[in-house]
Amino acid sequence: MSDLIKTVLVFMVLTFARPASSIAQTAGTSKYKCMIQMTNYMGEGAYIVVSLINPKNAYDKTLYVMGQDKKWYNSLKEWHKFQSKKPVNISAITGASVTGGDRSVNVLEIESAKINAGYKLRFESAVEDKNYYVKDLEIPLTTEALSGKSEGTGFIRYVRFSPN
Repeated sequence: MSDLIKTVLVFMVLTFARPASSIAQTAGTSKYKCMIQMTNYMGEGAYIVVSLINPKNAYDKTLYVMGQDKKWYNSLKEWHKFQSKKPVNISAITGASVTGGDRSVNVLEIESAKINAGYKLRFESAVEDKNYYVKDLEIPLTTEALSGKSEGTGFIRYVRFSPN
């Protein structure tokens, strides 16, 4: 094999064999680790949904759902209305519910163009036989907010983000 062909093959492998995370970055998305610390409440695990809210204060996209049993999704009332009107497969973005005092770390993938563009992240929470918080926490989707700690108002004590 000629040296030119070998050089071209090496170049192609290095160019196109990138990890999925770098492909996602070039596709206009950013990944953030999202750590949720829960308050010390007694009871069942909380179902939490993280949604992207557009500048008109309407649901844009579901980013993550904590709680896998679909029969309890209707306890997240506002999100459930949105999900029922525009159903999407959320199986790739679901995980276990989280109980009082525990913490959960998940990765959220957010379109880069929506950061610093008037969007918000909404954290809704619900616990069986307890309260439902439609806005347990709302965070402006800004680089500043994504670098700090945000306090919840219901079952969520606080949320922190870090680039992934």
